[in-house]
Amino acid sequence: MPQTQCTQCGFSGCKPYAEAIIDQRAPINRCPPGGTVGIALLAAVTGRAIVALDASCGVEAPRKIARIVAELCIGCTHCIRACPVDAIAGGPKRLHAIIPELCTGCALCLPPCPVDCIEMVEPPLALVGWTRKDADAARERLNRRDARLARLARSERRRLAEHETQATTADISPETSAITSSVTTSVSTAGINDGAIANQAGTERKRAMIEAAVARARARLNPPT
Repeated sequence: MPQTQCTQCGFSGCKPYAEAIIDQRAPINRCPPGGTVGIALLAAVTGRAIVALDASCGVEAPRKIARIVAELCIGCTHCIRACPVDAIAGGPKRLHAIIPELCTGCALCLPPCPVDCIEMVEPPLALVGWTRKDADAARERLNRRDARLARLARSERRRLAEHETQATTADISPETSAITSSVTTSVSTAGINDGAIANQAGTERKRAMIEAAVARARARLNPPT
């Protein structure tokens, strides 16, 4: 796989497409960046027959790279989020720039740009072609990006969980808090040992006992009329 992550094959990236080929769920001719050479390599590895490139996926063409038109860029960061290999530098409300040496030419940054300030151009002469070394480097950048996004997602889930816990605690009324405190003190004074409860029925039983005591205390505070 060329590791351009262009998704022209119909999969979300080169790895999913490769896995589909291995699992006999996809043919070997759906990668325009790989072209005829890529099809031949896949045929040799899989033992399948060489076939023509599937025209529905695109056409084989020289690689191009993205370029941002500076005077049109509004710094929205949509392209940065879309780039699978971290080939775009910039920040919110700041001019972005494509790093030519890192761009795979996937063109995934074009659709999300709200001002159409990105164009695909011929690469500098020194960057013409796409080697196995380039593909390996692109795959490594993709893996690092995926790992970073996974860490950020985990951090965000923890933050939301903590926020929800704090909000739940804040929603407890002073009356309920006072009753719970009183009941807990009463249970402790009565000689109920936490360890014994845990050994007999566990934390859930203790919680049920406290909740029942809270309910009885509420009933005493608010007798039916």
